[in-house]
Amino acid sequence: MIRKCLWIVCFAFIPLCAAAQDYDGYAPETLLIDVPTANVLDKYQASFTTRSYADGSIMESLDFGVIPQINIGFSLAIYELIGSSDEIKVLNPDFQVKWKLFDGSLYLPAIAIGYDGRRYGYDRPSKEYMDDRKGGYITMTREIFTPGLNASAGMNLSDFDRHDLYFFLGASWKLNDWLALMGEWDNINSIRDSRFNLGARVNVTPALALSGAVRRIGRGDENERILQLRYVTNF
Repeated sequence: MIRKCLWIVCFAFIPLCAAAQDYDGYAPETLLIDVPTANVLDKYQASFTTRSYADGSIMESLDFGVIPQINIGFSLAIYELIGSSDEIKVLNPDFQVKWKLFDGSLYLPAIAIGYDGRRYGYDRPSKEYMDDRKGGYITMTREIFTPGLNASAGMNLSDFDRHDLYFFLGASWKLNDWLALMGEWDNINSIRDSRFNLGARVNVTPALALSGAVRRIGRGDENERILQLRYVTNF
């Protein structure tokens, strides 16, 4: 029990303990719920994200702006960390990278390509995941219709062996400086396998954002509630 509590404290408060200067502006929206946008962190920015999701799991993701327009990062998840289970499992670490190819213009969207290895919904008996990695992807983001409403769309190849192509759509509506609503249709290949997600993000400070979302809406027992804390710093 003591060990479990220490894990919870470490993973929940890593974003708040980063030894770096607070980011002095609102952080770019690099990821909605599961859908990547074309935005990237600026050079010398770092993002610490703690995500709590199904089966008492916690995932910590770290992303860095290493050179202009390119971000790299890695993530680590612990299965059944929260709850009464005594069989806590540290899952294999994953990595992510994004390269913004085009900043966008008056008529054209911003464009980025990347790779995201994060996976969700681990099943201990089968040692498989309900949601596979996004894998290689291309995404486009543009403000549409009204200020503060940004749409993203793209495609991804989760498994290079199967060659199955998936599509995704997402949007965020920034109502004011502290509140944004998010919606996305992800993993589009067949209707049964696709995911409809809804959520909201609250900017507690320009550097700290708290998000809550419901994933797999309409999928019965597969519905999932997540809570996410993101902290952005300069280094």
